[in-house]
Amino acid sequence: EIYIPKMYVDQEDLEVYDNAGKGKYTIGLGQKRMAFLGCSEDINSVALTVTHNLLEKYSINPKSIGRLEVGTETFIDKSKSVKTTLMRLFSGYGNNDIEGITTTNACYGATSAFLNTCAWIESSAWDGRYGLVVAADIAVYEKGRARPSGGAGAIAYLVGPNAPLVMEPIRSSFADDAYDFYKPDPNSEFPVVDGQLSIKCFINALDHCYKGMDQKFQQRNMISNFGLNQIDYACFHTPFCKLVYKSFLRLWYLDAIRGLIPEVTPQQLEILKSQPYDSKEVQGIVTQQAKSYWKVKGELSTFLSTEMGNIYTGSLYASLISVSYTHLTLPTIYSVQISVVAVSLKKK
Repeated sequence: EIYIPKMYVDQEDLEVYDNAGKGKYTIGLGQKRMAFLGCSEDINSVALTVTHNLLEKYSINPKSIGRLEVGTETFIDKSKSVKTTLMRLFSGYGNNDIEGITTTNACYGATSAFLNTCAWIESSAWDGRYGLVVAADIAVYEKGRARPSGGAGAIAYLVGPNAPLVMEPIRSSFADDAYDFYKPDPNSEFPVVDGQLSIKCFINALDHCYKGMDQKFQQRNMISNFGLNQIDYACFHTPFCKLVYKSFLRLWYLDAIRGLIPEVTPQQLEILKSQPYDSKEVQGIVTQQAKSYWKVKGELSTFLSTEMGNIYTGSLYASLISVSYTHLTLPTIYSVQISVVAVSLKKK
């Protein structure tokens, strides 16, 4: 279930307002609109809305929930968690026996909450009830270059047996210490952002997770060469859609230099292996040759993010919803949470 705010800023209008130049945000960032909350909404209200909608629309008994974990980096209180606020939807039904907390780790919080919930269901502590994960954030930046990469929204997803999406047992993580994005001032809702460093961290984590997946599949004798040809769709954490596009091209390049892309000629392969990745020659080959792969395996995942903007910890799952909603017959989804962990999901 997803909650998208009713109000938004058109990125073309924002280009004009900021005197940024036509296409700066729509082409340069790949964004069409940016959602924002009304004056009567906050992080608690949107989390309550998406959770209530999930329970009501799918006739889920509040007593059937045994774990509730929230992923967010948006707060209105430094102690009281969003999860405790959501308990008002369950305590009225006599269900206060619900494990879980609010997990905060920038844009990784909801994925950690999801993995924690999966681990609970797989453990001896599981009592047969469902787990519920809520990913909610308000991405807002001070006036400047980062502001058009904001957004807002919330996503709730049920975790349990006989699910239509099944989690693969293999995943790869990459964690590091970097100050590309952080919030040191408790009196300000704006983060401190180093955009170029953040992109470098994103791509570096992507490289490590992708290579880690290949190594782990080989260790288990499941796939000899893990790559784009083993998946149907790639879903990414989406600060802005142009970064997703660049990340997908990077995966294609990593496959190409391993000889996994049959369309690459011997001459092109020699250039890809001998020249720096950011060279004009390499970028020309990658941009042209990866276009068909992107159209089939990557572009679909950006559908929601182009319309609502960045929702921090929920943006990966907005990508997953984009693929699921627009192509419900897909056989396999691999969704990658960049910077810390790669999660693979498979449809039955």
